[in-house]
Amino acid sequence: MSVAIVTGSAGLIGSETARHFATLGLDIVGIDNDMRRYFFGKDGTTLPNASKLINELGDRYTHLEHDIRDRDTLGKVFARYGRDIAVVVHAAGQPSHDWSVREPLTDFDVNAVGTVNMLEHTRNHCPDAAFIFTSTNKVYGDRPNQLPLIELDTRWEVEPGHEYADGITEAMPIDSCLHSIFGVGKVAADIAVQEYGRYFGLNTATFRCGTLTGPAHAAAELHGFLAYLMRCAMEQRTYRIFGYKGKQVRDAIHSHDLVTAFEAFLRAPRQGEVYNMGGGRHSHVSLMEATTLAEKITGQQMITEYHEDNRIGDHIWWVGSTSKFANHYPNWQYDYDIPAILTEMYEVNRETWVNRR
Repeated sequence: MSVAIVTGSAGLIGSETARHFATLGLDIVGIDNDMRRYFFGKDGTTLPNASKLINELGDRYTHLEHDIRDRDTLGKVFARYGRDIAVVVHAAGQPSHDWSVREPLTDFDVNAVGTVNMLEHTRNHCPDAAFIFTSTNKVYGDRPNQLPLIELDTRWEVEPGHEYADGITEAMPIDSCLHSIFGVGKVAADIAVQEYGRYFGLNTATFRCGTLTGPAHAAAELHGFLAYLMRCAMEQRTYRIFGYKGKQVRDAIHSHDLVTAFEAFLRAPRQGEVYNMGGGRHSHVSLMEATTLAEKITGQQMITEYHEDNRIGDHIWWVGSTSKFANHYPNWQYDYDIPAILTEMYEVNRETWVNRR
């Protein structure tokens, strides 16, 4: 028996990982206590995803409603499966820099301490396993906002010929910038994952992700840019735009494409690696452009409300470079771009995201 432990297993990335790794012949032990509902209210609950996993995967899936802050309970799970654990995918976390200000201690305990709990149990019980961590581009703080940007009709763009014109690489410094409280906890976790690889020799990778998206996203205003935008378009909710004239740019990667990258790492693991992972130049969009595309797909004009003040620490332009990962794993490739992502989101959720006015 080979086991995959997946935290945040009912979330967007966790559920995609559980399904995909089950097709590889792994038994899945999912750990998810639906803290997303605590963070974001009923829009954020992952309980429907948990039920789907239980029904779809049957005996291949074991669901545990544990808290990653509970070190002793986690230890019992790791002890039960021991060296049968082939991979740990740590996708649980508090994902919003806006929310982190409300409860900084909760944010740090979940994101930083919870990650070290997972690492330490991996070291003690299954040191040969691959350890995959979903980090964030927020570890770079607001440093990307210091890039020389030019304003175009529908977006901000980095100056042509700049060293990051093809995407921001892992060489960007993370010091001397504003991170948000969320970013602080994720930096601590990110560095811990690297250090357990370098110092203890574990097979670890931290994936510094841009916008993660897909039809399974529990879309809420504070987290889930594209999914929440499409939900607002379909349900005729008011979508609030914060600053930068609505021209802020994000790259976006479909959960499927991210999880196939996880698979590539599992098949040929390395120690202490860090990768910028997102849509890159293949899949990126401004908020203004995404709104126009959502209107085209749904056939409905969006209701928007503009607020001049941007969110603290928010990026004006983020397009990450996946060149390092592609160099290490040249057979990996994208299957989705922005139009495909939004179209699928519409098709999958058209029965549930409806205007009930």
